[in-house]
Parts: sequence; C-alpha cells; structure tokens
Amino acid sequence: MKSTLIKTALAGLFALAAGAASAGVTVNYIESDKFADLPFAPWERKQVLEELSTYFTKLGEKLPAGQDLVIEVTDIDLAGREYPNVSNGRDLRILKGTADWPIINLRYSLTQNGQVLKGGDARLADMNYMQRIGRFSDNDSLRAEKRMIDEWFDETIIGKKRGG
Repeated sequence: MKSTLIKTALAGLFALAAGAASAGVTVNYIESDKFADLPFAPWERKQVLEELSTYFTKLGEKLPAGQDLVIEVTDIDLAGREYPNVSNGRDLRILKGTADWPIINLRYSLTQNGQVLKGGDARLADMNYMQRIGRFSDNDSLRAEKRMIDEWFDETIIGKKRGG
C-alpha cells in the first residue's frame, strides 16, 4: 500500500514537471456573445471558436519549452458577411473583398517561469485578404483569419520578420 502511494506521488510529480517544461497556449474568449461577427447558429459559433483555439494551440508548438502564451480574444469580425440560407439550414458566408475584411482584437501575455516576456493588446486586420495568396485551402472557411494569426504570431510572439 505504502509503495503504491509513493509511486503515485512520484508519477504526479513527474507529470507536473513535464507540464512545466512544455510550452502551452491558453485561449479565452471574453464575452463572445457580443463579438461583432460570428455565425448565427450556436453550434457554428462554437465550431469557429474551437477551430481558432486549436489553431492558436498548434502555433504554440513553435514556442520554446517553458514558455506559455495566454490569449484573450475580445472581438472577432470574420471575413465576409453571413446571409441566412433556408434551403440547407446552414448560413452562407460570402467573401467580396470590399469592406468585409477579417478583424480579431486580442490581449496576450507570453511568460516564462512566471516572468512576462511580452504582452499587450493587438488588432489583427487584413484589408487585402482577397488579393493575397496563402497556404490554406479555399475549402478552409477561416483561411483569412488563420493567415492573419500566422503573421501576428510570427512577428509579435516569435520575432520573425515578414518575408524572412
């Protein structure tokens, strides 16, 4: 019995140490019900927020071990405009490339060992989202937003210059 408790305690300590050594991303959505532009259907809204969270987390794999990034998204305006579609029950998002560019407002904090390395507010926007070639498929409904997030992450968090 005593041996089992010791093994369990040691396993817990090793798990905590491993977690502390790895990079992590935490994404919070602040009052997402008030965001400027997300899909109307609750399940679609949830799907979009989950996909963006997953993408931020994937980018976090570029962080050095021990660094953590906390992102608080305060507003989202997706590329295009959404129009109700009665025929299949899923609304249509039409991208025109006019005054419908994507915008994401967020606060961020990059820390290592409890010390803040970088932090602040950011407004991600891409007025020319339709004129740019990206690495995302046309089938990716969040391709414009992901390209913006990529650029912000590389320039602001990683410190990589554009085009470099």
